[in-house]
Amino acid sequence: MSNTVKQAAEAARSRGSEVMGTAKSVKNDSVAVANDFLHTPFMRAALPFINGGISGMVATTVIQPVDMIKVRIQLAGEGKAGGPKATPLSVTRKILASGKALDLYTGLSAGLLRQAVYTTARLGFFDTFMARLTARAKAKGQSVGFAERATAGLSAGGLAAMVGNPADLALIRMQSDGLKPVAERKNYKSVIDALSSIAKSEGVGALWAGAAPTVVRAMALNFGQLAFFSEAKAQLKARTSWSSNAQTLSASAIAGFFASFFSLPFDFVKTRLQKQSRGPDGKLPYSGMADCFAKVARHEGLMRFYRGFGTYYVRIAPHAMVTLIVADYLGWITK
Repeated sequence: MSNTVKQAAEAARSRGSEVMGTAKSVKNDSVAVANDFLHTPFMRAALPFINGGISGMVATTVIQPVDMIKVRIQLAGEGKAGGPKATPLSVTRKILASGKALDLYTGLSAGLLRQAVYTTARLGFFDTFMARLTARAKAKGQSVGFAERATAGLSAGGLAAMVGNPADLALIRMQSDGLKPVAERKNYKSVIDALSSIAKSEGVGALWAGAAPTVVRAMALNFGQLAFFSEAKAQLKARTSWSSNAQTLSASAIAGFFASFFSLPFDFVKTRLQKQSRGPDGKLPYSGMADCFAKVARHEGLMRFYRGFGTYYVRIAPHAMVTLIVADYLGWITK
């Protein structure tokens, strides 16, 4: 009887081992198939763009309230040199006083669309350009220098900004709508509603209003963010024994500062141009980027371009940090 029980137990154990072995085999086969798929030529080319888009959308969801406050600060006191200065606290208090805390997330759909288009293209182009520059440098027995990183960042930013301008315009319109008198508000329901409304009332070409400063801002931001991030990370890797996470975090903070410094004046002008609408005389307040720079400098002072630098840095630096860290992680798990 005992022998029979032992045989039955051994048979059950054997079958269990076979099932576990089969399960492990299936799991390993699934991982192998996934890896094979990720290493197809199409996916290798597409992954930098996919990872860039996902990382940008995650960062935007986290930072959107800060972006809302930044836009309101830039639009406060338009055309006036004096008057009380809008502060992050006063703007936040005013929004919350209306009883709608979720207004801090106004334009999130437009922000996500912008990241899906702009950051997908921006990081995708940058990674693609850097891969080619690295391969070319290795073939010559050299390493990629700061000038090459800067060129890659400038090119990626300019190309992505042109593609993403309509979503950027919709974001500014949605965020500034609450500043208008109640009777003049558009009350956009979503980014699609904003885009279609602007196209119908102002023409499709209006979706690219402010494209010039948007492109210049993107080039300046990418020069500061991507080029300095790549350079800072390379320097920290060579000069410190910090962990990879610490290097990434420090490099992204450094990149955020330079990105803010170089791009804020263009971001300011972009916001003004994209927010403007025709007055009763049918004319726009600004005819273009140069006109906006000149009028703001003349009527509001040069330092107005850097008003809200702290808020802008708090918006740019964490966004850069989240974007670059998520992109780094996605790049690691999909390599």
